[in-house]
Amino acid sequence: MDSQTKTEPMRVLVTGGSGLVGKAIEHVVKQEGGCLEGEQWTFLSSKEANLVDLQQTRAVFEKYRPTHVIHLAAKVGGLYLHMKENLHFLRDNLRINDNVLQTSHERGVTKVVSCLSSCIFPDKTTYPIDESMIHNGPPHDSNFGYSHTDIYKHILLSTLLLTEEGTPLQVWGSGTPRRQFIYSLDVARLFLWVLREYDEIDPIILSVGEEEELPIKDAVEMIADALDFKGQIVFDTSKSDGQMKKTASNAKLRRYLPDFTFTPLSEGIKKTCDWFVNNYDIART
Repeated sequence: MDSQTKTEPMRVLVTGGSGLVGKAIEHVVKQEGGCLEGEQWTFLSSKEANLVDLQQTRAVFEKYRPTHVIHLAAKVGGLYLHMKENLHFLRDNLRINDNVLQTSHERGVTKVVSCLSSCIFPDKTTYPIDESMIHNGPPHDSNFGYSHTDIYKHILLSTLLLTEEGTPLQVWGSGTPRRQFIYSLDVARLFLWVLREYDEIDPIILSVGEEEELPIKDAVEMIADALDFKGQIVFDTSKSDGQMKKTASNAKLRRYLPDFTFTPLSEGIKKTCDWFVNNYDIART
C-alpha cells in the first residue's frame, strides 16, 4: 500500500447546529481555532432537514457522509410549553433520536455524542446527582415528555425590551428554585473534548460544580445589572416554579479535567447580554 495514502478526514455533523449550543460549538470551531487539521464540520439546521422524518434524515447523512455526529437537535420549549404539550415533545423527540441513531448505525458512523438534560434525573432523589442515578426514578412531571427523550436543554433569559420600555420586569415563579448555570462557550469547549478524547460509553455530566448553584432570583438580578435595568422586578408566584432543584455533581468531569476553567457566571451573563444588545435584530427570543 502507498505509504502516502491519506487517512479519511473526520467529518463531523452537528445536528441542531443553529441552536444555542450548536452556535457555540461553531464559534469555538471557526473562531477559536477549534477545528483541527483533517476535520470537516457541518452545522445542520431544521431548515435543511426535518429529522422527525426518516427519509430526510437519511438524505442529509448521505449528503454529508459524517464519520462523527454531535446530536443536539430536539423539539424544545420552556417550562410552561413542556407542561402543556408533554405528549408532543415525547413523540417528536423520540422520532428525532431514533432516526439520528438508526441512520448513524446504518452509515457506520464512528462516534455519536448525544446529549442528556439535567431534567431527566429523578424528581425525588438525593443530592448531588451523579451519572449513575439517571434511572433511579421518574423525572419531574413538568418535563416528563421532554426528559424521557434524553435531550440537552439550555435556557436564556432576556430583559432588553423591558429596559427600553421602562416597564416592570415580570418573572414567572418565585425565583427560589436553584440552578447551576454554565456559559455556552464552555459547553462547546467541553463537547470538543468529549468528541475527541472521552471514550467511555457511560455518560458524563458537563457542569459547573455544585457549589456554583444559586437561586434563579440571583441570576435575574445579574441580568438586570448587566443590562443596566433600573426598574422594578416582580416575581409572579401564581406561576409554577417547576422543579425546585436538580443539583448535579461534576466530580467525574473533574477527574478527567481537573484544571478546566469555567467562565464565572457574572462574566458569562455580561458577555451574553452585550451580544444580545448588539445583535438584537437577528437574535432568537
